[in-house]
Amino acid sequence: MPARNIVKKYGAGEYYHVYNRGVAKMDIFREDEDYVYMLHLLKRHLSEEPSFDKNGREIKNYSSEIDLIAFCLMPNHYHFVVYLKEADGLERLMRSVMTSYSMYFNKKYARVGTLFQNHFLASRITDESYFWHISRYVHLNPVEITGGQYADYPFSSYEYFMGNKSAEWVHPEYFVETEADRVQYRRFMDDYVERRDLLKAIEHQMAHT
Repeated sequence: MPARNIVKKYGAGEYYHVYNRGVAKMDIFREDEDYVYMLHLLKRHLSEEPSFDKNGREIKNYSSEIDLIAFCLMPNHYHFVVYLKEADGLERLMRSVMTSYSMYFNKKYARVGTLFQNHFLASRITDESYFWHISRYVHLNPVEITGGQYADYPFSSYEYFMGNKSAEWVHPEYFVETEADRVQYRRFMDDYVERRDLLKAIEHQMAHT
């Protein structure tokens, strides 16, 4: 039986949460250079301006097929939130990006074989509330490894949402367009962190009484 969320018929005009991790939960990003290379691949395949390889051949471009809304790259996994303009856009983008990244990683670290645990997983985002909560979940992924400083994590789209960074291949405007939107989104993030920390403090106190 196929694993849950693997076999999909993707639909144009729909939103998806896309994710995967390293085979056997191994790290797929070992150094900053690895994270940067993955972001470079996303940029070259999703920027409207064409890119070319070292032989002068134009690299496949999917900016007319899919928008990357949010992302977070973690040591052994990744998360993307995307909007599909064409039904086949997700498969095409992921095939191009992940094949290139796997070749880069295996060559750099002198390894062979599959890098990712399986075919990427994708969950269709069915309503606005789920859309907002998925984006928060994605951006809060670095909380544990940063000591709670998720806002400063350099390999997520949070700073794009806050207006501190901008790029034509990242589309936070699906959530935030104005400064008022950014204030609201920041509060939305902080509210969860405060509640999470309070619950942890209560659990800690109860465990020692």
